[in-house]
Amino acid sequence: MAEAHALGALDAEESAAFEAHLKAGCPGCEKALAEARWLVSQLAYLAPESVPSRAVKERLMRSVGAESHVVPMASPRKSAKPLWLWAGVAALLLLTLYSTWNTRQLSEQVKRLQEQATAENQKRETLEQELAASRQEAQMRAILSNPESTKIMLMPSNKDMPSLEAKWHSQLGLVVTGYEVPKLSGNRVLQLWLIPKDSKAKPMPSITFWPERDGKLAKLVSNPQEGIPEVKALAITEEPAGGSEQPTSAPIWIGAVS
Repeated sequence: MAEAHALGALDAEESAAFEAHLKAGCPGCEKALAEARWLVSQLAYLAPESVPSRAVKERLMRSVGAESHVVPMASPRKSAKPLWLWAGVAALLLLTLYSTWNTRQLSEQVKRLQEQATAENQKRETLEQELAASRQEAQMRAILSNPESTKIMLMPSNKDMPSLEAKWHSQLGLVVTGYEVPKLSGNRVLQLWLIPKDSKAKPMPSITFWPERDGKLAKLVSNPQEGIPEVKALAITEEPAGGSEQPTSAPIWIGAVS
């Protein structure tokens, strides 16, 4: 036990027993303890100037404590990652992958729904435009074919221009038609004016329009501002895009309301 006592590796009970044995007088054990202490001191000089690791201390204890039956202290093993932690990591990874896939699927589904909604809106707008055009065409035909409609010839100020024709029904509205109407230059439009019978009143602006590519003209005024009794003539001028509050040019066509 001398080597273990020199290293301080004995527990309290063993150390007390060894010291009592020395006090009783045992030259052999005293000599063995002195040699062990000398060996320990020499080992201290040979060791590097640093704190020895636990593994070195355990090897030294095993070498000097073999005869004293000193059981070396086992170094604590690093605990491995618990199984539940790896299971949690795997579950989190699977959840992340599923969330990413699910988000992509939802994005694609939303995109398809948006495309379908856009297509449906376009179809609806097309149908609404076709329906409006059909209603307008039916109203124009009703005005043109109604015997109660007032016929108004719009004569051109230039003899090379074609004449236009208007029909005005007191309840259905006003229609202006013509053929071989020349194209307009730049951002110019044709504008219809209602000329009041009151000489002090100003011309009343109405719709703006332009002929088709083939020169055909057919325009409807659903609700003229004034009725036939208050208007003495119709006039058409060429105006800037968007129309004007008052005519900015001489009438190209004009016709009296009889």
